[in-house]
Parts: sequence; C-alpha cells; structure tokens
Amino acid sequence: MAEQTNLVIRGGTIADGTGRALFDADIAVVGDRIVAVGTVSAAGADEIDARGKLVVPGFVDIHTHYDGQATWSHELTPSSQNGVTTVVMGNCGVGFAPCRPSDHERLIQLMEGVEDIPEPVLSAGLPWAWESFPDYLDWLSARVFDVDIGAQLPHAAVRVYVMGERGARREPATPDDSRAMAAIAGDAIRAGALGFSTSRTLNHRTSTGDYTPTLTAGEDELTAIAAGMRRAEGGVLQFVLDQSTVEEDLAMMLRVGAATACPLSFSITQVYRDPRRWRRTLDTIGQASARGLSITAQIAARPIGMMVGLETTRNPFISLPSYRAMAHMPLPERVARMRDPAVRAALLSEQPVAIDTTVFQPNYDRMYRLGDPPDYEQPPENTLGARARREGMTAAALAYDAMLENGGKGMLYVPLFNYAEGSLDPTYEMLRDPHAVPGLSDGGAHCGIICDASYPTYLLTHWTRDRTRGARLSIPFVVAAQARKTALSVGLRDRGVIAPGYKADINVIDYDRLRLHPPEIHHDLPKGGRRLMQRIDGYDATVVSGAVTRRHGEATGVRPGRLVRGTRPEPTPHFD
Repeated sequence: MAEQTNLVIRGGTIADGTGRALFDADIAVVGDRIVAVGTVSAAGADEIDARGKLVVPGFVDIHTHYDGQATWSHELTPSSQNGVTTVVMGNCGVGFAPCRPSDHERLIQLMEGVEDIPEPVLSAGLPWAWESFPDYLDWLSARVFDVDIGAQLPHAAVRVYVMGERGARREPATPDDSRAMAAIAGDAIRAGALGFSTSRTLNHRTSTGDYTPTLTAGEDELTAIAAGMRRAEGGVLQFVLDQSTVEEDLAMMLRVGAATACPLSFSITQVYRDPRRWRRTLDTIGQASARGLSITAQIAARPIGMMVGLETTRNPFISLPSYRAMAHMPLPERVARMRDPAVRAALLSEQPVAIDTTVFQPNYDRMYRLGDPPDYEQPPENTLGARARREGMTAAALAYDAMLENGGKGMLYVPLFNYAEGSLDPTYEMLRDPHAVPGLSDGGAHCGIICDASYPTYLLTHWTRDRTRGARLSIPFVVAAQARKTALSVGLRDRGVIAPGYKADINVIDYDRLRLHPPEIHHDLPKGGRRLMQRIDGYDATVVSGAVTRRHGEATGVRPGRLVRGTRPEPTPHFD
C-alpha cells in the first residue's frame, strides 16, 4: 500500500454485507475507502482490536425525517447511535424545500402534524436559508455530520410551491401545474436528490387537522413527476398509502412505475382490521417485479408502536377533566398530585370530555408494559387488559400506577401495526421476502410518541439472537438486508459491503453485549424540545468514511459525513 493506512481493524469476525458466511479477517482503510480485507501486515495510524467482535458494514437507513435536524445539528442521533452511517430523509412527501417565505408556517404545520416534531422546535431550528430544492442541497453541502445524508424531494412542498392554496386544498393539478412539478423534480434529481416522495394516507395531517396536500393527487400528476425524474436519469419514487385504499392506489402507483420506468419504494405493514393484507400486497409486488418493474417493499423490524406516559404526546388519561386540569404542570408537580388517593380515585372514575384528533382512546387489550430490557414481542396475556382480568382490578388503574413509576417517567407500549396476531411471525415473513428491505425507522421524527430509530440494532439483537417466540434470522442475512440491500434500493452502490474499493463505513460490535435500553425522554432539541431516545450498549466503534465517529457509545466529535448527491456507481474492484 503506497499510501499511509489510516485505520486497521484487526481480527474481527466479519459479516461483509453480501450475505455470505461469517469469516475472520483484518481490514485496512486508506482515506475513505477499504483497501484490503484479509491479513494486513501494515500498521495503521489508528488500530482497533476487533478480536471476538462482530464487524459489519455501516447500516443504511432509507426512511428517516432529519430534514429539519440536519439544518441545526451535526449529529443525526438517534440513528448514528445505532450503527447507521447513511440516512435518507425527505420521506412521506414532507420536507422544507422548495418553499417560499410565505409558506414557511404551512410546511412547519405539516411536519408537526405528520411527524410529531413540535412547531417551537422547527421554528427555532430552521434557518430557512433556501427557497428551491437545489438551494437546500447547496446549503446542506456546506455542513458536516456524523453520518452521510441523502435527500428526497417532498411532494407536499412541491405541490404548495407550484399551486399555492389550490395545492394545499388538494385540488386537481392542471397540465401546466404537472409540467411545473415535473420540471422541479428533474432539477432536484440533477442537483443530487435520491428520489421523490409522496403520501396518500389519511393518517398524515397538519397540526391543524387538514389532510396532507398530496392525499388525492391524480395519476396524471404523479406520472408527469416520475417522467421528469427519469428524464433526469435518476431517483426512486417513495410512497406511503392508506390501508383503506391500498389495492386501488397501489395499482395506480404500479401503472406510474410501468409508464415511466421509475423505481418504486413502498411501505408495507400488517393492520388489525385485515391481518393478511400484507401478504396479498407482497404477492402483487412480486408479480409486478416479474413484469419488469423495479419495486422495493419497506418493512418495519418490529411493531410500529406508541410510547405513552406522562412525558409523551399521549397517555390514557389525556382527555379526562382531572388530568387536563394538571396537564400543564411540570412533571414533579403532576406526579405529586396523581399520587394523592383522592385525585387517583376521581381520575379513574371520569369519562373523556371530548373526542377529537388529539384524543387518545386507550385499548388496554393492545397495551403492554415494555420492561427492561424492552420486550417488543410479548404474548397477548401480557396486555394490561388481560392482566387486569386476572388480577381483579381495572386496566386503567394498572396503567395509572405504571406511569407513576420512576418519578413519573414510566411508559407503556401500544403496538399500532405489525402485531395483529400477537406475534412477529408475519414480520419474519415480510423481512424474508426477496423484494423487501428494512425501513420505516422514522429517525428524527415522532419525537414524543414513537421511538423506532433503533430498528437496525433490534434487527441484530432480537432477530439473530434473542427471539424465543419463533424463528430467527442469520447474522449475514440481517447485515446484508440493513446495509447492502438498503443501499442498492436508493442507488448507493458504493457502500454496504466490506470489500476493497467500497466506502469505509464500518461498525465494530460487541455482539454479546449489544443491548437496547427502554426509551426515555430527553430535552435536547431547540427551545428545549423533547424527544424519545434509547441508550444502546455494544457498539465498540462506528467508522464513517474511514474516520471513527463513535467509540463505546460516545461521539468522538469527528464528523466526516457529508451530503450525498445522487446515485453512486459500483466501485472497482467489485465483489463476486
């Protein structure tokens, strides 16, 4: 090696991202590239002893919402704490460019409502130093991060930018509107966007209750946009659909993909009201792939679930008069009040005062104590409803007492999707589908209600080691899915593999110690905004572009991550 070897990782057990069996080897890094895998005799300027440790490529998370956080923070936690070295943001049609100054508040309200990122955080944190999407990318390209970031063009922002109030009110796009949106999409791809995203789900609303502007966008509008992307020779069309119209809307999106040769990426979950629909949807995707369409299914690694408690966005008592009277109080004062037997008795006897979009109506037969370590695959007999029937008390009383634990920081877990049958067996089948990749972590979003950015760690801990209620997955399979397969799905062919020529994004993991702690609230966003975080044990080192960004769970302060503009070719030499 003519150049100085800046990093050598010695003696680790490697899952190289290709899916092949584990093997022991050294890794040599020069600059931001892996130059050798095998026996490395040269000394490195920095060396990591990985004997007895698992060494894997950096994980690629293709479904995040760091569009705001990337503008005010250099650390894209919690993803970077979970072995992720590349994130893709701008999913679900929401984001902050393009945007005129007059629409700043509108896009903030949309992000607040859809992704539960509080308005004060966004208003204080966003610098709004751009208008067009290329301007946004140019501004981001001057920043440094602890991971690489890729961006997608959000449909809602484009629609409002082109159509104004008509777009926000979901009016049909005219041919001129569609041509203008297609031109913006083409410019975004040429500037380096990895794709375009849209949403058609009723769950996506602004903080004022309005549906997302993209909910009923017509097939002609979407086809024009996808065609504009393909003329620019790049980009994936990412979308999320509503379960009530998934068959109809998926058929439309497949027609868009077929008409434009645009690759598609689509979120799939199991829902309670039709627990086998996911199977039919994956069958449809398989048939479309056999016809030549490029389509990827994004699968959550565990139930998509809400954390509910006294510090989170929702809890079982949020709509009761006695609780509303104290909801504004600091947590210690609220806890003191709730420990008063008279207050407890009154609150547990009350009925909700109103039903609106902010009210949480608890179903105690789908609510669990998460535990420590957190258990996301508990049997139905562990629900608060089942426990209450066994113990001869009300489920509401069990919830009340659980939330008061740990000084009022106790939380309960409510699976919303992927747990209709009380197990993760359907998720196991989804993850093994040849057209599926792990996704839906929503890193950077749902600050006060969901804590799923730990999916990459959960894939290793639960699916390869800890699962007791069903089949497991192999380490090589999981690593290939979360590193190489996700990278390929968005055109980043230069990463996700430990082999000469590939980007030196690497994790050294103490596999036996790898562990997630229960979620907890941190107040570290702009204006003291809150977010759910999970501590993780077991990541000995994370390497981004050849530089160590984290050691033993702590940030080193080194920030080699940059904006990734556009797709990346396969490096040479390539792996077999």
